[in-house]
Amino acid sequence: MSVRVMEKTMTCAEFQESLPELFEAHADLNAQEHLKTCDNCAALVRDLEYIASQAKLLLPMHDPSPAVWDNIQQAIRRNPSAQPGRK
Repeated sequence: MSVRVMEKTMTCAEFQESLPELFEAHADLNAQEHLKTCDNCAALVRDLEYIASQAKLLLPMHDPSPAVWDNIQQAIRRNPSAQPGRK
């Protein structure tokens, strides 16, 4: 995946359209020329970064315990008609 190079003449709409790609690529947004000259987009990026950091705090990222998977398997065995493709 290639991240487009941001140019000074980029409009706000163009920059904002490229934001998902930039976030996905973990690009250094502070290096983007558009943010150096556009207070609105700079504020938007700050807000999005804050929201993303706070969202990580909402739920701990833990894999379910093996007991959860065992319970799922047991439930499937007890009710085989609930398996996909079976009627």
